[in-house]
Amino acid sequence: MSEYSSRAPTIHFPKTANERAGDEFRRYLEQTRGLAQHQEIFDLLAAFAQKVNFPWIAYRPVTSGQETLDPLCRDPVTMLNYPNEWQKRYFDMGYYKIDPIIKKIRQRVGALQWKDVYDDANTTEDERRIFDEAAMFGLRAGVTVPLHGPNGKLAMMSFAQSSRYKVPSKMLTYLELSALNFHLAIDKHGSRHQVCREAPYLSAREKQFIFWVSRGKSSADIGSILGISENTVNFHMKNAKRKLDCSSRMVAAVKALKLGIVDI
Repeated sequence: MSEYSSRAPTIHFPKTANERAGDEFRRYLEQTRGLAQHQEIFDLLAAFAQKVNFPWIAYRPVTSGQETLDPLCRDPVTMLNYPNEWQKRYFDMGYYKIDPIIKKIRQRVGALQWKDVYDDANTTEDERRIFDEAAMFGLRAGVTVPLHGPNGKLAMMSFAQSSRYKVPSKMLTYLELSALNFHLAIDKHGSRHQVCREAPYLSAREKQFIFWVSRGKSSADIGSILGISENTVNFHMKNAKRKLDCSSRMVAAVKALKLGIVDI
């Protein structure tokens, strides 16, 4: 071998999207190893999803009536980072009662792309309207992973994005595995013993903020209405979310309404 060839530089080709996604997925698994806090694990999953072009995720249990389980119970956990405006719209319109994704995943094991459900001839116009309205809030495409458990238990993890394109099979695999990892972690650290409790106590101030959140007001709006700083609003909302065991302010508002803690 010539001196020139023995010293030829190594050429590094740019990684493909699948290779980068694989790296991010392995990093996510490593970071979650040994963690027990639901919020920490959720935040790491959200960070992974963001890096593979899915900025919004949602994890929720599903029952036969298509609603989440008893909100007075510490388990199971509902966590999501969808836009607050879309969360409010979804619950106000009762879309959880007719969501075609929920209907489809009951008899499915693998990941389901929203586009396939939208294009299904059996999907009604009312059901398609859910996808059309979600797109207006930025959630134009997505993937939902059904998570089946013992005794008929079912949960779902959804990944949403603003771009419409067919998700490659390799990416679907990473999303499925990351969803399963999250689900197992939640089950291991929070679902072995279901503990029901009394409705949490919220201060008058916290109830006031929850009320305005349920009306779709931002922290800046609430601060302006009540004549206080946005930081003060955020401080009390953080306490309210902690007491209600919710990661999202809109989910906290919906839960408070269901529990009768506040009234619209």
